[in-house]
Amino acid sequence: VQAIRAVTVERGVDPRQLALVAFGGAGPLHACAVADALGMKAVIVPPRAGVLSAAGILDAPYQTDAVRTWPTPADTEGVDAALAALAEATGGTDVVTAVDCRYAGQSHELTVPTVADFGEEHRRRNGYARPDAPIEVVALRATGRTPSPVDALPPAGSRSAAVGPAVLSEPDCTVWVAPGWRADVDGSGSWILRRSKS
Repeated sequence: VQAIRAVTVERGVDPRQLALVAFGGAGPLHACAVADALGMKAVIVPPRAGVLSAAGILDAPYQTDAVRTWPTPADTEGVDAALAALAEATGGTDVVTAVDCRYAGQSHELTVPTVADFGEEHRRRNGYARPDAPIEVVALRATGRTPSPVDALPPAGSRSAAVGPAVLSEPDCTVWVAPGWRADVDGSGSWILRRSKS
């Protein structure tokens, strides 16, 4: 309870306006008590709550970030071809490229999609642009993403509503529906626990 207070009440956020997401093998066992202590009206127990963190990392896309310095900052000829080669090297199915640029003589760079975008981004961030000043390219960047081949969260099995006190046994966790609480299933297969209407 204290940890949730630290990231809500102590930061000016009213937890009574939020839903508690319960996961981990034991999280759903204590969720109603924690929600009661904080005055929260709802608890969400996602499918596969006991392995949610592991499933999340399995389901995350693969990402490869590549950065190469540009050997001749004042000469931008060949940047597009080098970016294309860097993008291909990431092996991603969805690739985003960018360049780190600066005006000649500056000690800091801005990362922009293309060299042509630098002047406007410099104006947006710093309040001015120098259209006649030479632009230097310092580094090339490519980020390649590929969707995970793993379906880490298969659909939840058949579930039906429950009124507390009730124990809902899942393959990877146990959900305790406390007295005065009700559990329903939403379209994503999550258990939605709410206080029963008196």
